[in-house]
Amino acid sequence: MAIQATASVNNPYGITGVWNNGSIIDKSVMLLLVVMSLATWYIIFTKLWDQHRLKKAARATEKSFWSAPSIKEGVEKLKKDNEFRVIAEDGLRAMSHHDGRLTDRIDLHEWITMSLTRSVEQVGNNMTRGLGLLATVGSSAPFVGLFGTVWGVMNALINIGLAGQASIGKVAGPVGSALIMTALGLAAAVPAVWGYNWLLGRNKALQDALRNFASDLHAYLVSGARMPSSEGGGGAKPAAAPAAAVRK
Repeated sequence: MAIQATASVNNPYGITGVWNNGSIIDKSVMLLLVVMSLATWYIIFTKLWDQHRLKKAARATEKSFWSAPSIKEGVEKLKKDNEFRVIAEDGLRAMSHHDGRLTDRIDLHEWITMSLTRSVEQVGNNMTRGLGLLATVGSSAPFVGLFGTVWGVMNALINIGLAGQASIGKVAGPVGSALIMTALGLAAAVPAVWGYNWLLGRNKALQDALRNFASDLHAYLVSGARMPSSEGGGGAKPAAAPAAAVRK
């Protein structure tokens, strides 16, 4: 049985062929899709790291903050880059600066509520920063790839018309090469859409933890006791004096 030798033939219609033989429009579309894909993966990995760090901060806060003798000592136990510490510091700052002409008409409850709400929203905005780019890539990358395909098919048909030859080899190769752009667009869009939905769901759970912490902190600053947990049992309560003593 004769062994048939296979000769390696360079594919002129692959990604390398499109880059080497393509026009400036083809290369620009390919570069744009590559940049979109790299930005997508960068945001996904950085946001996953931020979420991991925030979940770790939430566990540390639940473990050390509420077991401290006072709110101020609980704040000191948290790291400076801990978002929960930032919220607690804003609450204490709002409580200590409530006195004054500008705040005489706003009671302590509303003043602390506004301060904690702004602080939680600021952390939430930082968590969602960059997700808009994922949504943009997920919605626009397929159309960018489709534009590259349409441009490639148009040029291929024009060249075939000028050559006056319409054989299968003259049509299938350039058209198949142009479809690479659509594949690249989908390859950039699918991870962006999945990453956006996944990160958004994880952010919701973390934002609930931030709001719950702010609610417990508000209750303690106003009444000197932490709100009971939603599971029915009483939440952990700092061994500090009532809130009035914290202001001193």
